[in-house]
Amino acid sequence: MEQKKTGNTVKKKRKWFNYITKFWLLYFIGFGLIILFFYGIVTGFFGKMPTFQQLENPKSNLASEVISSDGHIMGTYFIENRSNVTYRQVSPYLVNALIATEDVRFEEHSGIDPRALLRVLYGVLTGKHKGGGSTITQQLAKNLFPRGKLNKLQLVVRKFQEWVTAVKLERYYSKEEIIAMYLNTVFFGHNAYGIKSAAKTFFDKTPDSLNLQEAALLAGVVNMPTHYSPILHPQAALKRRNLVLSQMAKYHYISMAVRDSVQNLPLGVENYGLLNHNTGEARYFRAYLRQIMNKWCSTHFKSNGRPYNLYKDGLRIYTTIDTRMQRYAEEAVHEYLADYLQPTFYKHWKNQPHAPFVFPGASSKEIQDQIDKIMNQAVHRSDRYRIMRKDGVSPDSIKLAFEKPVSMKVFSWKGIIDTVMSPMDSIRYYKYFLNAGLMSMEPQTGYVRAYVGGIDYRFFQYDHVTQAKRQVGSTFKPFLYTLAMQEGEYSPCYKVPNISYSVPLPNGTFWTPHNADSRRIGQEVTLKWALANSNNWISAWLIGRFSPQAVIQMAHKMGVTSYIPPVPAIALGTPDLSLYEMVGAMNTFPDKGVYIKPVFITRIEDKNGNVLYHVAPKKTEAMSEITAYKMIKLLEGVVESGTGIRLRYRYNFNNPVAGKTGTTQNQSDGWFMGIVPKLTTGIWVGAEDRSVHFRTIKLGQGANMALPIWAIYMRKVYNDPSLGITPSDDFTKPLKNIDIEFDCGKYDKKHKALDPNASQSDHF
Repeated sequence: MEQKKTGNTVKKKRKWFNYITKFWLLYFIGFGLIILFFYGIVTGFFGKMPTFQQLENPKSNLASEVISSDGHIMGTYFIENRSNVTYRQVSPYLVNALIATEDVRFEEHSGIDPRALLRVLYGVLTGKHKGGGSTITQQLAKNLFPRGKLNKLQLVVRKFQEWVTAVKLERYYSKEEIIAMYLNTVFFGHNAYGIKSAAKTFFDKTPDSLNLQEAALLAGVVNMPTHYSPILHPQAALKRRNLVLSQMAKYHYISMAVRDSVQNLPLGVENYGLLNHNTGEARYFRAYLRQIMNKWCSTHFKSNGRPYNLYKDGLRIYTTIDTRMQRYAEEAVHEYLADYLQPTFYKHWKNQPHAPFVFPGASSKEIQDQIDKIMNQAVHRSDRYRIMRKDGVSPDSIKLAFEKPVSMKVFSWKGIIDTVMSPMDSIRYYKYFLNAGLMSMEPQTGYVRAYVGGIDYRFFQYDHVTQAKRQVGSTFKPFLYTLAMQEGEYSPCYKVPNISYSVPLPNGTFWTPHNADSRRIGQEVTLKWALANSNNWISAWLIGRFSPQAVIQMAHKMGVTSYIPPVPAIALGTPDLSLYEMVGAMNTFPDKGVYIKPVFITRIEDKNGNVLYHVAPKKTEAMSEITAYKMIKLLEGVVESGTGIRLRYRYNFNNPVAGKTGTTQNQSDGWFMGIVPKLTTGIWVGAEDRSVHFRTIKLGQGANMALPIWAIYMRKVYNDPSLGITPSDDFTKPLKNIDIEFDCGKYDKKHKALDPNASQSDHF
């Protein structure tokens, strides 16, 4: 009996031993398999793992930033609107809010939080979900290497790969660097990738200036960017923000009193602005800069031999634009056109037949034929037409579609209007608008400080600074007078009989211009008076003394690159030139005769701050310093007693100002070039079509269309002492002693100054 009991005992012990043996055998096999599994992950057996170099330089699309001379980011070029920041560039409120909400033991773990994993496991087993198990580091690993489309097995493997990557990140980087990397990679919705873009999009701020409630909102948004969007779902966003504040109070980042106070505040997204290529500052300038940068990228290469990509490589483009002056320029254009000139234009054309088109001397049928031609050309240039033609829509169907009313948003000076009208009616509606261009540059450096290509880039994308070329009118006359001052024995006070002059042409005929100003006929006038009052007869006399070719050569020396026909009529301003060319040329005078090509970029850096390109201004001597000073004195006469005199009596500019107005045939284009010692500014105003314009010279001359914008702009500039441009600045005299009479006042002041409100003008 005892032997039987002993045998049973032995059997039980053997059985128990077998269980223990199997347990440990399975344990070690399982442990070994786990080791092999993770070894396979690390070595890439289950799929390629990121290297240290890849962790250091993740393949994220970084937006290239356009930075102003005063340090503001004016806009970006991007596929994903993402720009990086460092830990020190982030508000401490945001860091605390993120840790309290997403990973409270962030400072303690090494990439994986065991307690969080147990919490997830408990939730799976009991059905009581109590939060996620991913740490901030794991979320960073996921953001750096997106999962894409994976099946369930691949998803499990990828999850473990992310664990390993998280451990690597913790090993290679400090906690501060991980926080910064996470904030740079996370998506906040509304096309905002990374905290820098999010802060700008939702609050128009930089990340370091976010306050507590703003930081809490953004920390909450990252969980579900669409669901918690403060723009699309403000109530859900408010609840989420307040939950983040409660978490911060729970973990003692803020007090309960602060939590209760801040939870009562609104979301504060009044400055929200969706960032895209049509928004931001200096939009026309950025569109032009895009062309420059695309060309630059195609000829400059990275270390891997590939050309730079403007939309992916995170370039930092430092520009010459000053955001203060840019704002003043845009405000000046808007204030004058919206408040005065455009309402005047509407009133001028009210109840007029064929408004707003003018075809002098044409019959009603000829006028209607011309209008139909203009409207059809506008139809064919429209995006709607091109899309319909590409889709194979017949011409008849397109015509019907353009006559059918549809819902649309249209521009107005008081803001965007939601309306219903036919596309054809919208085309005619836009024909009424006067547009403008403005460019302002420093004489000494060539830096372009303000660039306004039009009245609203969203609706009028044609750039009137560099893209458009319009007849320049009498603003061309300074080229002719420069030639006279440089090559001839002439001075500002040189006297010429004010009579009609004829210039012989190669075909044996004569060119004889008319003069709009009937004053002082037959009397002797000074060249200063003639230029100040845009006298056409004296211009004809001067071009007869030299030649059209000589004037063209002088214009080219001063930076004009457009074709100019070699005919005498150019003396009155018939060439089509860009505002960019005109401002660069006029800037030669205050720069002591040296033409400096307008500068838009000072340097370009890569995403790490390495300088890739540094701009050296291109300078060429166009004329002598004495000639340049002569021209300054001549152009001062325009403001003292000529077509620009309203700067004195209406706008109270009593400081040194040199300028030139310009008005083209039928008042289609109004120009003003204004020069002060530290700034050269050119302005053009007109309609899209040259057949659309004021019918009277009183309203349509450059002194009424463009000059007031310059006055408003310069008043704002002078009122900002931080710019260092003051009315006390004066033009520098040449160091060489010159025995030339510049003050022709004793002679000219006897004669009545030109009243810019009268019918006389500087047109040709």
